[in-house]
Amino acid sequence: GILEDLDQEPPEDAYLITKAQTNNTSYPKYVEIFFEKGVPKKIDGVPTKIKNLVIQLNHLGGLYGVGRSDLVENRLVGIKSREVYEAPAATILHTAHKELESLVLDRDLAHYKQIIALKYAELIYYGLWYSPLKEALDGFINSTQKHVTGSVKLKLYKGNCVAVGRKSPHSLYRKELSTYGKDDKFDQKMAEGFIKIWGMPYKR
Repeated sequence: GILEDLDQEPPEDAYLITKAQTNNTSYPKYVEIFFEKGVPKKIDGVPTKIKNLVIQLNHLGGLYGVGRSDLVENRLVGIKSREVYEAPAATILHTAHKELESLVLDRDLAHYKQIIALKYAELIYYGLWYSPLKEALDGFINSTQKHVTGSVKLKLYKGNCVAVGRKSPHSLYRKELSTYGKDDKFDQKMAEGFIKIWGMPYKR
């Protein structure tokens, strides 16, 4: 069919859940997701079981055209194929969860988790849910989620899902160190010595 022609846009009737950007609502929708140890628990402050949470977000995201993807991927056997997906709930939850992690995970852990995530996703895609490697990585993933508790506010509009607010009792963000204003508590004089030490291995 038309999807095998990689140069052609998928027809609108290929999508069953998401509305086209030209047909969806003309105003943005805000939604807040609360996570507890990495698991979504509430929508807009209302406790919701995971199954119902996914159903609600699929419906809501679909109305705003969120979650469409059109890509060429590598199958398990190595064949490339074009795939068109709709995943409003997954897109919303992934965006929110990733944003919350950026707030509570320290730099090294956050960066290394990105490396692990690629292999973790590959194992799941290949159906290796119960493989020794997948189970070993579970331990790492579970450890990273200990402090992933908090809320993320998202803006849904014309196919986009953007995090516009985030908060957590485990936040590592410190305004007094991050601000560029007059309330800055970071001693800029320390930067000179750090730069010299950091650059020593590269001096010629």
